[in-house]
Amino acid sequence: MTRQTTTAEGATPPRSGLSFKFDLQAYTLIIALVLIALIFGFFTGGEFLSSRNISNLFTQMAVIAVLAVGMTLVIVAGHIDLSVGALLGLAGGIAAILQVWYDWNTVAAVAAAIAVGALLGLWQGWWVAYRAVPAFIVTLGGMLIFRGILIGLSNGQTVAPLDDSFKVIGNSYFPYIPGYILAVVGIVLLVVWTVRNRAKREKMHLLVPPATIDYGKVAAYAVFILLAVYMLNRYLGTPVPFLIVLAIAGVFIFITNKTSFGRYIYAIGGNQEAAALSGINIKRNTLWVFVIMGALSGVAGVLLTSRLNAATVSAGTSYELDAIAACVIGGTSLMGGKGKIVGALIGALIMASIDNGMSMMNIGAYWQYIVKGLILILAVWIDISSKK
Repeated sequence: MTRQTTTAEGATPPRSGLSFKFDLQAYTLIIALVLIALIFGFFTGGEFLSSRNISNLFTQMAVIAVLAVGMTLVIVAGHIDLSVGALLGLAGGIAAILQVWYDWNTVAAVAAAIAVGALLGLWQGWWVAYRAVPAFIVTLGGMLIFRGILIGLSNGQTVAPLDDSFKVIGNSYFPYIPGYILAVVGIVLLVVWTVRNRAKREKMHLLVPPATIDYGKVAAYAVFILLAVYMLNRYLGTPVPFLIVLAIAGVFIFITNKTSFGRYIYAIGGNQEAAALSGINIKRNTLWVFVIMGALSGVAGVLLTSRLNAATVSAGTSYELDAIAACVIGGTSLMGGKGKIVGALIGALIMASIDNGMSMMNIGAYWQYIVKGLILILAVWIDISSKK
């Protein structure tokens, strides 16, 4: 048996990062995104990479990205939610109806939309967690129920127009100078996070990557953030919907990595029996996952309704498929127990880039469905192959 070298105090020294694993999947996503941008940039004469189109791309991806954040938690927990598109449409429709027909102010209408999403998510979660009905069946039924409720409430009409204060949510931009200030604050927080995380791992005598790797990543992220803000500021500024996505993603990245609830979700999806034997309350945590998914569907509904300045009975159609595809492309395993919020965001950006680029090239809409379907199948095949 090999003995482990210890320090003078008898503690195991922190291990160096020479054997630290290279996250091939994460960098493969980034490389794929860069290649997609270069290909579409070439075939559109550089228009795809223009500041105006990049700004539009970030705005367009916001709705799917918000759904993908919640869907990541659902899939990691070992479930699926097919109702998010219909729930998005219902929540956005309720917000529009309350404001246009009943003169509710924007804050109250938005709060109502999110609350409705959370309550309906609670209802679905109760069936899944406490009545053991498969999530596929519950959310498939929910998709039909929510779409029917929306048609009934709106009488099949398009509800519009909304107040200017509501339209601002999905169509406004963060000013230039504040945008740069926000970018610098984000970079500083990233540096502080990295320093504290390294210190914590060293204190616990865990594997610590070489400083050049950690701080090299921070430098690369900083360059990307500043470049993105520069490109967006060349048009009208940073889109507010994109900032909302970043805020939501930041919250859930913290939750999944730094809280017991986040760890429980991964444990439940990885091995439910082992999680139960470990004392994890599977029913309660599963219920909360669906509540969160419902609330985020409400947020996505507000963003879409605001951007379109109207609520329609078809709003959110097929969005659940795009959200699932974004998660799977981003590395979330449909088997449960594996997935990252950042990967889901990159997946959402890839999906939006494909739609946007093919539209700019005047390629038929049917090709967009075909390409996205093939990418989804390929992503699942890669996931299954990597497990083998």
